[in-house]
Amino acid sequence: MRASRPRVAVVGHVEWVQFARVPHAPHAGEVLHAHGAFEEPAGGGAVAAVQLARLAGEAMFVTALGRDELGERSAGRLNELDVDVHAARRDVATRRAVTLVDDADERTIITLGPRLEPTGGDEDLPWEALEEMDAVYFTAGDLDALRSARAARVLVASPRAGEALGQGVELDALVLSGDDAIERRQAERAQEEAKLVVSTEGARGGSYRARSGGSGAWDAAPLLAAPVDSYGCGDSFAAGLTYGLGAGLELSAALTLAARCGARCLTGRGPYERQLGADEL
Repeated sequence: MRASRPRVAVVGHVEWVQFARVPHAPHAGEVLHAHGAFEEPAGGGAVAAVQLARLAGEAMFVTALGRDELGERSAGRLNELDVDVHAARRDVATRRAVTLVDDADERTIITLGPRLEPTGGDEDLPWEALEEMDAVYFTAGDLDALRSARAARVLVASPRAGEALGQGVELDALVLSGDDAIERRQAERAQEEAKLVVSTEGARGGSYRARSGGSGAWDAAPLLAAPVDSYGCGDSFAAGLTYGLGAGLELSAALTLAARCGARCLTGRGPYERQLGADEL
């Protein structure tokens, strides 16, 4: 590992999420009574930023929020979680979502409103600061935002970044869920530009293949407690991989760290209760 913790950042999205536990995903016409409800700013960008902050001590988050109460609450809560939030403000509502966690600890997500993304045209965002980063994880933004993120030493992306990918910007790693048909389809546009494609498979671990021709697999990390909630596990995994690559770890060690992050998140309620911390590295 490098002598000091890597400098890390996320460029991506956040949404205000209402979480609730239900016995199962609702069937058509069914009325379910939820319990254990709570709210947090989440989404792939926010969850990864918090996980990176817990590993590195701090993390910069470049995002976009509505000019509304939920935008203010999102930024404030993420600041409490040691995330340095830099948000372009939009004259629309901050995106919301509802997440239902069932008795099998799986989550069903319903989003409300368009995803807000940072763009290279947001001149008040600190794009030049990304040049100083050891690693950046990219989940949302336009092509100019992706080019700014590429200035970091290591760039990892989610296929859900969408149209910014596949336009000539090289990625050090592309991380996707092998069980998610949408992510597999979206990954097709960027696979040729990624030095490494990493596919997670939950309890089965996952596999990777390098553009240079190498490939391999890893086992899932053991759970240190009973599973509670799968929300945020994949985002925590991606953050762990980003941290590991930014810290100069060998790929096998970075994947092991990422798997530990995903497994630890699974044992807590919501994305932030049980994320891996720096004291456990």
